[in-house]
Amino acid sequence: MFEEAQYFAPVESRSDGSVVVELAASHPGFADPVYRERRNAIAGLAVNHRRGEPIPAAEYTEREHGIWSLVTKELAIKHAIYATAEYRHGAARLGLPEDRIPQLEEVSRLLEPLTGFRYLPAAGLVPLRDFYGVLADGYFHSTQYIRHHSVPFYTPEPDVIHEVIGHANALASDRYAALYHLAGEAARRVESDEALEFVSKIFWFTLEFGVMAEKGELMAYGAGILSSYGEIEEFRGMDIRPLDLGAMGTTHYDITKYQDVLFRADSLEHLEDVVGDFWATCDDDTIAKLAHSST
Repeated sequence: MFEEAQYFAPVESRSDGSVVVELAASHPGFADPVYRERRNAIAGLAVNHRRGEPIPAAEYTEREHGIWSLVTKELAIKHAIYATAEYRHGAARLGLPEDRIPQLEEVSRLLEPLTGFRYLPAAGLVPLRDFYGVLADGYFHSTQYIRHHSVPFYTPEPDVIHEVIGHANALASDRYAALYHLAGEAARRVESDEALEFVSKIFWFTLEFGVMAEKGELMAYGAGILSSYGEIEEFRGMDIRPLDLGAMGTTHYDITKYQDVLFRADSLEHLEDVVGDFWATCDDDTIAKLAHSST
């Protein structure tokens, strides 16, 4: 997820106090010195942030606000067709601005009265246990930068569109937020790296790339699908499999491509019963048994 995607753009804090984001040569912004400087400056805002402090504001440009506005309006059209009713309910409750990028502190102020969640800024790589563990405390790690203007409907890493449109709208739902909390509690409870990876894969195939049957249609609730202009049009044609904890926890995925294997919940209640109960009760032993049974 985020912690894996950041390997494509590692962040270095140098001895002179500067922060540098290392973009791959294939990144759309690699040859754009202005964009690279923006990425460095925005990453720098998060480096010295401490939980409980106000999140430093990113001074977005008009071009960056324009990307947000364009993508937000196009995704809203697709959400009306492809997003679950509970996700759309969360989006209506949250009321994100359409014409500008909201600051993460602003998103927190909107979100906290609804479900108690707040955002934390991420400069780059967040260790797996930290990323998932803070969900138990009602925090969500988020990048602040926005994708390169040359490809407004594509990003090789999670940007503020993914983090906020994809996740904050879900976190504004009491029922989805409860699942995020349970995932965090599971990440804190398990001890081995293997068990933690299993928990994170369940998260990937549900709250990131989950799909659900709803009124005879296959709908999306995963933030990765609902923040992707292209993938939201394609997910119904993928290999759709029934919800299966062992399979989800051991299935390999490639974060650089559209997800070709997805797992379908029969309903939100089904998701809560299977995945919610798993996160609420799992430990290293039960995970080891599930992993062994799926091999």
